[in-house]
Amino acid sequence: MFQLGKTIVSEDILEKDFVCNLSACKGACCIDGDAGAPLEEAETRILEAIYPKVKPLLRQEGITAIEQQGLYIRSDDGELETPLIDGADCAFVVFDDQNVALCAIEQAYNKGEISWKKPVSCHLYPIRVKDYTEFSAVNYHRWQVCDDACTLGEALQIPVYQFVKEALIRKFGPDWYAELEKAAKSFLQP
Repeated sequence: MFQLGKTIVSEDILEKDFVCNLSACKGACCIDGDAGAPLEEAETRILEAIYPKVKPLLRQEGITAIEQQGLYIRSDDGELETPLIDGADCAFVVFDDQNVALCAIEQAYNKGEISWKKPVSCHLYPIRVKDYTEFSAVNYHRWQVCDDACTLGEALQIPVYQFVKEALIRKFGPDWYAELEKAAKSFLQP
């Protein structure tokens, strides 16, 4: 672990390789698990604003889940997250003609209908950020559904922090990312 500003960063994001391999995993991270995507407080207001543009892209099951649970829920431990369809798929999941799970929010963004890509927690994955009073912990989250992403990342030699560069800049800013790159160079030198 090392410190960058008000973050404590796991060295795993420098050492481990990762590149999403949707053709292999079919977007399993959006349909497996027992919780929705973590949300920041400000993102709940964004979801409320963009929902009319995203709703036409959703599956009926997603619309029903949102109508029953709301655009976001508060978990038992008090965390905000997206609702799930029958305890599995994120309510915002849609499928392409290859049965790959995609994010309806990101689809609306890609079509230019909204200016928000998706929840930052999704954009950052496989990095998870846990906010504490004095700092944020930036950790690599290893999940077996992403084994193919680890294999592809190793083959392409792309470390986690480079794969999620855009998301890290979105979350922490360009200056923070520049410091991360400096730390990576000194850390990874033989």
